[in-house]
Amino acid sequence: MTYAYRPDILAWLWRHGVQPTPRTPPELVHEFVSDLYRYEIRALRDRLVRKEIPREGYADRVVELRRKYPLISLKPHQWLIA
Repeated sequence: MTYAYRPDILAWLWRHGVQPTPRTPPELVHEFVSDLYRYEIRALRDRLVRKEIPREGYADRVVELRRKYPLISLKPHQWLIA
């Protein structure tokens, strides 16, 4: 099976170093990007726990990180050209 990803989705994926082929299922790519986000959010939390960053402004950092990953709020089928 082949998949036609939307150009805007491909542009966002490139920002994360992800380049799916037409044969890459969008569910697999979505899972990978979600894993990247979870890794980064956990690393941020760990830095807070180790007191490498102040609690003040932590929520802003979380929001900033979330804005880097708008794709995970979409369902994988929404990544494709209809």
